[in-house]
Amino acid sequence: MSLPATFVREWRSGSWDSQRRVLVLLCVGVLLAGLVSWTDYQKLPATTYFVWLLLGMLTLRFEALLPLTGLVLVVGLGAMVRAGPLTSSRAAVAATLLASAALILYQSSRQRSGLPGPLSEALLAELKARLQAQGTVPALPAGWTAQSAMIASHGADYAGDFLVAALSDDERRLEMVLVDVCGKGVAAGPQALHFAGALDGLIGALPPQELMRAANRFLLRQRSEESFATAVHVLVDLADGCWTVTSAGHPPALRYDAAAATWRLDGARGTALGVVAEPELVSSSGTLAPGEALMFYTDGVVESRDSDLDEGIGWLQRTAREAVARGFAGAAQRVLDQVSRGDDDRAVLILHRAT
Repeated sequence: MSLPATFVREWRSGSWDSQRRVLVLLCVGVLLAGLVSWTDYQKLPATTYFVWLLLGMLTLRFEALLPLTGLVLVVGLGAMVRAGPLTSSRAAVAATLLASAALILYQSSRQRSGLPGPLSEALLAELKARLQAQGTVPALPAGWTAQSAMIASHGADYAGDFLVAALSDDERRLEMVLVDVCGKGVAAGPQALHFAGALDGLIGALPPQELMRAANRFLLRQRSEESFATAVHVLVDLADGCWTVTSAGHPPALRYDAAAATWRLDGARGTALGVVAEPELVSSSGTLAPGEALMFYTDGVVESRDSDLDEGIGWLQRTAREAVARGFAGAAQRVLDQVSRGDDDRAVLILHRAT
């Protein structure tokens, strides 16, 4: 690996050693610029020192940014004073440079991650990628398809709805858990990632109800009033189509009856996780015949300020029937496209057994 690539990789780690190296390089650059300014101020006037402040904000933590900012002000303003009388225009430049330095330091001090802006953004992007990777349904055997579609509230890229899925080694048993954590959008993202990691370690290792109870204990240990979630777990035998749905406070699943060309309501509901020590977990079971499907969704799909849950579910049954009339491919996204824009996260998951 080349020296520049190694330097960038170390900087991306956010370590103090890499921060010191960047600080030294920037300070050397400021001093070299100062030599030019003190020799010929017109070549590098004080206005050019804004660039060093911006570079520092983008690459340094607050603690390392402090000495760089001080050096920039001393060198830049010192060169201005040395160049001649402090005219009104130069005074305006000095005031702007001081104000910019104060604003940059304030912004850097407000970074909750403690990292420079680009590194914080890279960290969020990595967390988002991991959450999306955990929600990828494995490739299924011939005759089965699974599709999901999700939209975060207010168009954000982070949501409180997520999916965890696992396929057994013999490709016979498929397990999926669709979860809606408390909160929405960016605010629910960290909690969703935390909970998704826990479920990813449990799925496939415990029976459905035991998995849900373990997840409930995990949320209770967070000791937060907002650490609760609704969830629905589905276990399907891909050889014979037998399925079991276990719900913890989640909106009821829908089953597509191919003979009647309609979506029928499943009765499993239960109690949300993270609320009580022994949640009520309700399970239902059945068999998917060829051409039938199961659909799961979060409350953002069926609830709104203008209608109650039952009305929303009725709307979803009609919309989903129209969505699959053209075939199941892309049906989850077509359903979600019909949901009115709201202030809650929305997710749809469909498991289909082909004819």
